[in-house]
Amino acid sequence: MAELKTSGRPIDQLLEKVLCMNILSSDYFRDLLRLKTYHEVIDEIYNQVDHVEPWMTGNCRGPSTAFCLLYKFFTMKLTVKQMHGLLKHPDSPYIRAIGFLYLRYLGDFKTLWGWYEPYLKDDEEFSPGSSGQMTTMGVYVRDLFLGQYYFDTLLPRIPVPVVRTAVASLEKMNLPTKLSGSIGDSSRGSEETSRRPPSVKASLSVSFGQRAPHRASTRDSSPIRRTIAPPPYDKDGANGSRRSPSMRRSQSRDLSDRENSERDRGRDRDRDKERTRDRERDRDRDQERERNRGRDRDKDRRYDHERDREKDRVRRHDYDRDRGRDRDRRYDYDQRSIERSRRDYERSRSRSRSRSHSRSLHDQGTSLDQQRTPPRDESKEKKAAPSNLAKLKDLYGDFGNKKENVGDGRAPNRDTSTEEVIRLGGSTWR
Repeated sequence: MAELKTSGRPIDQLLEKVLCMNILSSDYFRDLLRLKTYHEVIDEIYNQVDHVEPWMTGNCRGPSTAFCLLYKFFTMKLTVKQMHGLLKHPDSPYIRAIGFLYLRYLGDFKTLWGWYEPYLKDDEEFSPGSSGQMTTMGVYVRDLFLGQYYFDTLLPRIPVPVVRTAVASLEKMNLPTKLSGSIGDSSRGSEETSRRPPSVKASLSVSFGQRAPHRASTRDSSPIRRTIAPPPYDKDGANGSRRSPSMRRSQSRDLSDRENSERDRGRDRDRDKERTRDRERDRDRDQERERNRGRDRDKDRRYDHERDREKDRVRRHDYDRDRGRDRDRRYDYDQRSIERSRRDYERSRSRSRSRSHSRSLHDQGTSLDQQRTPPRDESKEKKAAPSNLAKLKDLYGDFGNKKENVGDGRAPNRDTSTEEVIRLGGSTWR
């Protein structure tokens, strides 16, 4: 959404200093902080605003409700669509009037007449001031553009070429080019204004020790100052009675001129003091703004430092966690390796023990067999051999001599001793 084009000047330079400070310090404006949207502010205008003067009337001292809500719009920076919604709002003419005031104070002077021109013949009636005097919206818009003062409050000055263009357009439309008085008189300190009941202007007047914010004639129009009798011109009654009336008139004229000059010098001093206070206030505001910026920078630095520390802490935590996991994995692997080695060692030990046990059992069996087998009696074997040989000879006959006769020339004679028989059958053969 396109933002409304403005003049670019700060708000405190568009409104008068006293009015701006009173708005910012008022309780009602602080209460407007609860309003967050454009439509909520419009509803507040519809319910609370009954005139669009800058100051409260009567004995109330402070900025008006309309100008507090207008300043609220200043802080919201309205868009083009929202401004059209204000100027064409059908519920209340005061909503439209605050829209025209927003343009008159904050709008760009080059486009201001383009905003105002379609509403110059608007015939909706309302009362801009608290006096109840009725006027139309078209007359109010024309006076707002051409006027330099708005109910004794100074308006931003419009460049002369823009004013000339607007006056030429008004002449072409056969509309008046002079002010009609719908927004107050065209100059400050008028007689009608001086007869108004004491308001914030009177509360800030010289009677209460301060200079009036908008009126140069407040010192003379103050109800308290009017009740004070003027000082006598001559304390010596005898000398005064001897003087002629013309001399007394000339002397009173000289005294009145002297009082006027002293009053002008007093006004100049008050004006200088007010300017000095404004400069000091601006300087204090700039210093406070700079301190706030310094505090914001320090806060940002602390936030960045804490964020970096938190990132480092998270990074260290992740690194320690990964290292712990690696260490646990290595420990588990080492434990499995040790367990595997131990099992292999136990398995090899059990195999060697089983082999040694079976060998020992075999050796024990062999020794037992040897123990069970009686030792051979070689003498008996020698004696049993001839008897066995004799039995064989009786059974099969004596083939020894035959063999010798047959194979006499082919083979040598073999020994048929008892050792061969013993070798064949052994001592146990029968």
